[in-house]
Amino acid sequence: MKSKKNNEFKIGEIVVYPKHGVGEITNIENMEISNIKTKFYVVKMEQSKLIIRVPLDKKDEVGLRKISSKKIIEEVYTTLKLKPKIRRIMWSRRAQEYETKIFSGDPIRISEVVRDLFRKSSQAEQSYSERQMFQVAIERLAREVAAVEKTDYFQSTEKIEQILNKK
Repeated sequence: MKSKKNNEFKIGEIVVYPKHGVGEITNIENMEISNIKTKFYVVKMEQSKLIIRVPLDKKDEVGLRKISSKKIIEEVYTTLKLKPKIRRIMWSRRAQEYETKIFSGDPIRISEVVRDLFRKSSQAEQSYSERQMFQVAIERLAREVAAVEKTDYFQSTEKIEQILNKK
């Protein structure tokens, strides 16, 4: 069994909350809710000005995790270079699958969505909902890449788009 300390987050640590993306632990608060004392991670989400409180004992349940390793980001780049998998099923079904991947918080699964929904300017137009979903996916991915590579969101977005345009 892992030691408990190993699994704890520190104030100032950058983390990923699967439903919302990259954030920073800004505090660890004690709160009492209906006579039960609970400790919470206070996570400030980078892009949405959102503050989320995650009970320490629920962090695994919600999927709160440390940002990826450089090795995982290399796998992301490899995934982006692969040929897109275009499934010939109704958009509503595909959209559901893409959403599941995006909200899994797994950067490799998110990179599959980015790759599969990417269109070069010379390619056929996408529907509004495809473009929207692509934007959500690339933003999630770029924010984590930026956190891992210690660059900013715009540089990481550019890097991802360069890889996609090379195909």
